[in-house]
Formats: sequence, structure tokens, C-alpha cells
Amino acid sequence: MPASSPQVLYTPAQRARRDATAWTLVQGILAPVQFLIFGISLYLVINSLQTSEHTEWALASVVLKTVVLYAIMVTGAIWEKVVFGQYLFAPAFYWEDVVSMLVMALHTAYVWAWWQGAWSANDLLWLALAAYGSYAINAAQYIRKLRMARLQKTETPSLPNTGAQAST
Repeated sequence: MPASSPQVLYTPAQRARRDATAWTLVQGILAPVQFLIFGISLYLVINSLQTSEHTEWALASVVLKTVVLYAIMVTGAIWEKVVFGQYLFAPAFYWEDVVSMLVMALHTAYVWAWWQGAWSANDLLWLALAAYGSYAINAAQYIRKLRMARLQKTETPSLPNTGAQAST
């Protein structure tokens, strides 16, 4: 395949498994819910840093965002196992999973620091912004892959036909 050819994300069999599993729907629901919570929380965090108002709401919103992040990570790992045969770091999503580990580490550090109560609210909010920056990069990675998957044809000439039929 020439170097200019688009990356193949799914073999026909993987695409069929992706389309058949309920975990695809779960991810399709959780992703926009998480993004909505992220947007609201980001507003609260920035507003709190600027005005020192509604700080408790801002701090709690990051915890909620982290809970949803854990839900999407666990169900995403299950989805990856069903589609690719491994829970994380499947070749098609390797770099997304690597960045996801950074996202998880920063969000987990936030929850730990929040739970311990040893950090100031301002320090927690700045840590939340770092976590949110990594999340934004990771979300962009997944949106790019979603677009690539939509552009990918059901069958690629360089791959053997497994007999699986899936819609595009």
C-alpha cells in the first residue's frame, strides 16, 4: 500500500464486531455526555479561577467528570477487547490509549488531592485545567479516528475478504 494511503482502522471482521457489540452504543452515549460535563466543568473551573465564585461547584464538577471518565475508560477497554482482542493498546488505537493513560493519571491525581484536602482550591483548579488540556488532546485524537473510520471503505483491497459484511 502506498505511503499516502489512509490508515486502515478495521478489518472487515473487526468492523463487523464493532457494529454488532452493544459497547459501541455505550461509547456513543458516554462520549457526548462526558464532553458536555467537560464543557460545563471547564466553564465552572475558569469562572472560579477568575472570580473565586462557585468554587465548590467547580471542584465537585471535576470529580463528576472524572467518574464519567472512568466509566468511559472501562467500557472503552471492554469495547477494544471485543473488537480487537485486547483491552488496551490495540495497534489501531495505540496512541489514543497512551494519551488516555496521561488523562487518567491527571484526573486521578486531582481526585486524590481533592480527597486528601491538602491542596488549596486554586491549586486543585489549576491541576484540573492540566487534566482538561490532556483530555482535549485525547478527545481530538478520538474524533480524528471516528472521522477516519467513517471515511474507510468496508473492504480494503489489501486485506483478505473474511466474508463479514458490515455497513459503512
